[in-house]
Amino acid sequence: MLEAAMAKNRLNISLDQDLVEFAKLFAAENRTTVAEVITQYLLSLKRRAQGEDAVKILTHPAFHEAMEDVLARLRSGEAEWHSFDEVFRD
Repeated sequence: MLEAAMAKNRLNISLDQDLVEFAKLFAAENRTTVAEVITQYLLSLKRRAQGEDAVKILTHPAFHEAMEDVLARLRSGEAEWHSFDEVFRD
């Protein structure tokens, strides 16, 4: 079941320069945005606070192996990127 997208709101935060640089580099290396990195971190905190256990999924051997494979392919440049239209066209 797909959830309706929630409206986005702006949040300004102040960080030490070294954290800003790290966040930008981490996001670029993982082909995402700083906003998405922060969103995922906050969602993880929220789930933990609400008692939802994501650890079961993250520690499952098959999931871990799949993630390691994807990360290796992304880092080596072997991953093939496609546009949205290429993937979802009729």
